[in-house]
Amino acid sequence: MSENKDTLLRLLTTLQLIPRHPGRIATTTLQAKLSDRGFNIELRSLQRDLKEKLSSHFPLVCDETERPFRWSFISDAQISLPELDTPAALTLCLAEEQLRSLLPSSVADQLNPQFQAARQHLDSLEHNQLAGWAKRVRVLPNGKALLPALLEDDVWAKVSEALLSQQQLQVAYLSRAQQKTKTFTLHPVGLVSRYSLSYLIAQVDGYNNLRHFALHRFKSAILMNQPSNAHPDFDLDAYIQSGALSWKTEEGTTRLIADVHPQLAWILKETPLSEEQQLTPIDGSDWERLEATVLQDKETLWWVYGLNDKIHLHEPQNWVEEIKASLNKLSNFYGQAKDINHD
Repeated sequence: MSENKDTLLRLLTTLQLIPRHPGRIATTTLQAKLSDRGFNIELRSLQRDLKEKLSSHFPLVCDETERPFRWSFISDAQISLPELDTPAALTLCLAEEQLRSLLPSSVADQLNPQFQAARQHLDSLEHNQLAGWAKRVRVLPNGKALLPALLEDDVWAKVSEALLSQQQLQVAYLSRAQQKTKTFTLHPVGLVSRYSLSYLIAQVDGYNNLRHFALHRFKSAILMNQPSNAHPDFDLDAYIQSGALSWKTEEGTTRLIADVHPQLAWILKETPLSEEQQLTPIDGSDWERLEATVLQDKETLWWVYGLNDKIHLHEPQNWVEEIKASLNKLSNFYGQAKDINHD
């Protein structure tokens, strides 16, 4: 009886590890993940489980064009392991709209079965007040949100698999600077979604430094059957905090000093500009003096630009000079005749 129970748990765990198409998982990767969960099974036995026990009862597909074979559920498989509970269903419904505004459509579409199952679960709760929450709650972006960039078919699946299985990835990448496609072998270490774009952080084969690559510029991606270089000391949070994903004006941080409108001061007290921030009332005025330590990046400078006459910047001086030059340029630009040649 115990042996039968262990077999049932192993088969259930195997199903939980298999993604929906276009996601795939190699038989050897399945074996390793099962081992991590305490199920030691020979590769031949796992292959028999998949072909003889599971494929005959579940909508599984096997890609035999690569070795080891890759397994997945059909893309529209209506299966959930385990079944959604009400809080999880509500969370998925509320997350759906925001995820669709952040992720490429090809990626968000992979979650359609889960989103549909969540809506069906809530719709079935006729007398439960939770069922109405998803129709009454929305998540809005902070500022103007651009539509997500489109990805080539299968790029997200290949990138995800390379990152999670720690394998090398060969890509054809469109260089924005050179405006041509180049081929790289990458050693992935991290994945970041930022606004409506997604970036793979990776080491280019033959180099030691880490770079980030916009996924929508991948024209193709091929998973290599070779392990990627280990980066045991890599800290994704530290990488982000360093400003590596920002458009820097200079390295390091700077002290921002400015006078701010009372409405802006109120906002900054609730949602500070940085962890090191101070607001001080200005004598004889309802404005306040803002002092904060910030990265020297374009995002912060653009934030200042967007506040218009609600902020008077004093430091850093190079930003003050840049704002003055931009204002003069804009004044001349809009002062010219309407019939203007932008070429």
